[in-house]
Amino acid sequence: MLLSALIMGLMGSFHCIGMCGPIAFMLPVDHNKPAKKLMQVFLYHLGRLTSYSILGLIFGFLGKGLYVFGMQQRLSIIIGVLMITVILIPYKTFNKYNFSKPIYSLLSKVKSRLGKELQKKSPDTFLTIGLLNGLLPCGLVYIALFGSIATASPWLGALFMVLFGVGTIPLMTSAVYFGSMLKGSAKKSVQRLIPVFVVLIGLLFILRGMGLGIPYISPEPVLEVVTSTLDCH
Repeated sequence: MLLSALIMGLMGSFHCIGMCGPIAFMLPVDHNKPAKKLMQVFLYHLGRLTSYSILGLIFGFLGKGLYVFGMQQRLSIIIGVLMITVILIPYKTFNKYNFSKPIYSLLSKVKSRLGKELQKKSPDTFLTIGLLNGLLPCGLVYIALFGSIATASPWLGALFMVLFGVGTIPLMTSAVYFGSMLKGSAKKSVQRLIPVFVVLIGLLFILRGMGLGIPYISPEPVLEVVTSTLDCH
């Protein structure tokens, strides 16, 4: 399941270029000093991964709570169904109902702060931009968070999101270094594959929750047997 997070990040980074690419293009990096530029880009990615890990930790706690109530298998199935549903529902429908509206004021503050940070060049700027970038609404991040819930562990949830973020690093770094060179038919072709891949991940979560006894894919549920011994004198 953790491997799926990394692959989701790699495949989904083409989507990230469309959503967060402008931020990467506008990073105030020092193009005249390669070593300094590399460190600035590193801090930007570190900020994103930190935000992702915190979100994964929070949603992992949520999953753990559901696991305590014996919902591990059902949770995995529900997460899989949600992943597939998000892909099948047209993007315009999400915009119509504006699911982000309850936190709109918070997001507007994040965007405002992000705009101010993009005008600076201090060492902490790139870390802050990355932190804020990781908090911006993104459909693919939402899907990854579903996966972190299904881990039913705050630490695995954080690791799931970190691996997702690591998967986006190669292409997002290319956006900083090569900018407009990332446009083209290849990018569009991969973007078409993203929904297919997410549906496959969703199906894997559903199979995992069904407990069909298939090693690594749908293992049988482990039942804990509680025994007690009474000593009689």
